[in-house]
Amino acid sequence: MAHSELTATLERAHQPPIQKILKPIQSFIKLETSGGILLLLCTVVALVWANSPWSNSYTSLWQTPFTIGFGEFVLNKAFILWINDGLMAIFFFVVGLEIKRELLSGELSSFRKAALPIAAAIGGMVVPAGIYFLINRGTEGAAGWGIPMATDIAFALGVLAMLGKRAPLALKIFLTALAIVDDIGAVLVIALFYTAQISWTSLGIGAILLVALFAANRLGVRAILVYMILGAALWLAFLKSGVHATIAGVLLAFTIPARSVIDHNAFRSLLNAVSDKLVKRNDEREDKEKTEDEQAAVHTLEKACEMVESPLQRLEHGLHPWVTYMIIPVFALANAGVTISGSFTASLTSQVSLGIIFGLIFGKQIGVTLFSWLAVKTKMADLPANVSWRQIYGVSCLAGIGFTMSLFIATLGFGESMNLTYSKIGILAASLISGIAGWLLLFSTRPADS
Repeated sequence: MAHSELTATLERAHQPPIQKILKPIQSFIKLETSGGILLLLCTVVALVWANSPWSNSYTSLWQTPFTIGFGEFVLNKAFILWINDGLMAIFFFVVGLEIKRELLSGELSSFRKAALPIAAAIGGMVVPAGIYFLINRGTEGAAGWGIPMATDIAFALGVLAMLGKRAPLALKIFLTALAIVDDIGAVLVIALFYTAQISWTSLGIGAILLVALFAANRLGVRAILVYMILGAALWLAFLKSGVHATIAGVLLAFTIPARSVIDHNAFRSLLNAVSDKLVKRNDEREDKEKTEDEQAAVHTLEKACEMVESPLQRLEHGLHPWVTYMIIPVFALANAGVTISGSFTASLTSQVSLGIIFGLIFGKQIGVTLFSWLAVKTKMADLPANVSWRQIYGVSCLAGIGFTMSLFIATLGFGESMNLTYSKIGILAASLISGIAGWLLLFSTRPADS
């Protein structure tokens, strides 16, 4: 049965009343732009709330203590820290799964395929960081040099999706690969430069747990529960070590098995054999109730589905909606609420804000475009088919949408200081300008423009 026929059959099946209620929500989730829309909505809500007469409730909500544990084993943190250290570890875990998949079988699986997005990402990190540092060197704001290095993949791809056919598939693949390499850079920057005082005992425990996770992978353990239990312990060890806990999410992702037990040909043969058997039995009898043989066939198919899909695929597919529609929006709601007090112009023109704005807007455009051009001119990489330099430049504008990762690095670099407020204003302004500029440029470009 073809995929379209199977989909049509499932849609014709009896649907419980709850499906009528959930259908509009499910339709929204299927939209490519839905994650970006929800993220934007949460950002607007956070800004309005933080500058409303109820601004105190915004601050007090995220600072509310929340305790987990029992006896002597207790973790007590403010709500916002559970989001930034806990929920964001899941976000980084999914990022790690995407990175591993791309390295094994995607756009980063060979040097020739990966050369262009790697070059673009390096340019898009080095040049913005350099611009920021030049503006802020010798000041307290110099610690935020990593902020304009980031690209928000959800927002950037959401803007690209709104262009429809004006954005060829090759351009979307290029932006995705660029953003993933950018994420690798951001993870390394956080691990190496935004780490507090290290507890070597906790880090040693984390290393032992990581070895145990890789050993489980090599031994062929495919039970997701095993990785989740050891992963939770790894997160706790990193939380206590001084290295930011979200790094545990990326490391855990690299231990998840990425190979299936049976290949697609074996799965297809098994599927055909079971299907033929079910059809034959159904034709031979009048009673249409399920027999034990049919139940066994269903269980066989269920087992085969688990064997043809790797744990990495199952986890990425299962967690991606939670990250897109809950974790990132909640992170934005908790972190994007900037209280604009005093002179907004003074905040916007502070050295920190200007470093971020110039870094994300001009640094990304210069870095991504220039390094891409150098990679093609030196024959290290090829320009994707049906993609023009004007479109590459448009993507370089979209790469200036820092947002999620930029906000995250800002909280690590500045804590609760006034520079955090300046950085948030700079991130929001630069991301808005970059998104609009990228969309206008790509919208005005013909699909085959060269």
